[in-house]
This record gives sequence, C-alpha cells and structure tokens, in this order.
Amino acid sequence: MIKGLIAVFLAAILTENYVLNKFLGICPFLGVSKKLNTAAGMSAAVIFVMVLATAVTWPIYYYLLVPNDLAYLQTIVFILIIAALVQLVETVLKKYMPPLYNSLGVYLPLITTNCAVLGVTMLVIEKATADASYTYVYALVNAFGAGVGFMVAMVLFAGVRERLEACDVPKCLRGLPITLVAASLVAVSFLGFQGLVDGLLGT
Repeated sequence: MIKGLIAVFLAAILTENYVLNKFLGICPFLGVSKKLNTAAGMSAAVIFVMVLATAVTWPIYYYLLVPNDLAYLQTIVFILIIAALVQLVETVLKKYMPPLYNSLGVYLPLITTNCAVLGVTMLVIEKATADASYTYVYALVNAFGAGVGFMVAMVLFAGVRERLEACDVPKCLRGLPITLVAASLVAVSFLGFQGLVDGLLGT
C-alpha cells in the first residue's frame, strides 16, 4: 500500500501535474507567477483548499449524494464547498498575513473558480469509480500531491519568469508570447519523469 501511495503522490506531482499535464489552473499559473514569494503563497493556499476540499467532498458524495440518488448535483455541491473553503482561507490570510493577502489580490477569490481544485475533487471520484481499491486515503494523497505539483509548477515558472526579465528577449516575443513559450518548455521537461512513476507502478 505504501508503494502505491508513493506512486500516486509522485504521479500527481510529476506525470499527472494538473497545471503542466492536464492544463488546469492556468489563470493563476500565468497571473501569480511573476514573483516567487507570491507564487509560493498562492500555492500554499491552493494545497490547503485542495486537500480540505477532497476530504470534505468525498464523504459527502459517497454518503449523501449517492445514497439519495443526487450524484448529478456533484459539480454544484463541490463548487459550493470549495467556495466556502476559499472564504475561510481568505479570512485567515486577511487577518494574520495582510501582506500576502494584498499581494495575491483578485487571484485569491479566484481559487473558487480554479478548475484545478474542482478537477482534483472530481477526478479522484472518477478514479475510485474505475478502481475499487482507490480508497479515501489514496484520494487525500492524490489531492496533496496535486497541490504540491501546483506549487512546483508555480515556483519553477516564477524562477523562469524572473530570469526572463533579465534577458534580452526579441521585441516580437516580449510579454505574453515568451511567457507561453517558457510555460510550454517547462511542461515538456516534466515528460522525462514518466519512467520514474512507471517503475514504481511496475508498468
């Protein structure tokens, strides 16, 4: 079981990265990655929301929605839960970490509509439906790994963007074009980790 959990954790970070592989959460990835400290702060908030959202939505889905034939309300219920959790994070940051709260600006409330967070909660349910051995613990590890993967992508890309500011970029590529080129190169670099996870899974 431990080996399986490690494989799920590493896969969520490296080969199934929600930003670089599944292309979810691109808005904060491009918008908050200009500075390293802001990227790290945003990522920490996303990790917290991802894990807590999965911890709450999983039992609600299996013990409330499914028994009452309300599984079709999954998306709406999950979004409401995520919105409530984001409000909690926003309140805590505003009270205890005002500089980080101010630096995140509009992107903090946007975690509510961050499809990476919603994607994690829904995809773990999908995986559990396809594989009976995919338990609640696996779902939580996957959610934590997805959050860490989000942080890795954000921090790496923040470093790349800081380096780009010091480079002599051709005029036609300045701004968004070079940002997208750099993002695609970072995403391609993660393909090299496929063998590592496949080895752990024994495939």
